[in-house]
Amino acid sequence: MKILFMCVANSARSQLAEGLARNLFPNAEIESAGSRPSNLNPYAITVMKEIGTDISKQYSKSLDALTPEFIIGLDYVITLCAEEVCPMLISKAKKLHWPLPDPASKEPLPEAEMLHRFRQSRDAIQSRLRDFKQEIEK
Repeated sequence: MKILFMCVANSARSQLAEGLARNLFPNAEIESAGSRPSNLNPYAITVMKEIGTDISKQYSKSLDALTPEFIIGLDYVITLCAEEVCPMLISKAKKLHWPLPDPASKEPLPEAEMLHRFRQSRDAIQSRLRDFKQEIEK
């Protein structure tokens, strides 16, 4: 199985989803990408470490960074954008949309608030992934 998670910056939500999905689907090929990739958000790394998952080697990338073989063979494309326009990919893959607010903030917020926002995103994605796994294993 091949799954691609997409959002705009590929710095937070899709990175969290990639790390969580790799744990939940160890035999699947999991990637993430964004329409305007930036940098892996350090808060994403921190909240994933809290649950024993190291995503520090992951990095923000565009669709162009993925191999054609991966894209052609995709089973699922899952977009995570809420308030912004999600990137699109023309593919035969089944498309799912899990709208989640971006935990990153353009304005500076206290560290405790940022961690809270990233934990909420992590937990929401983890819940969706568990439901998704149950659905596809039926």
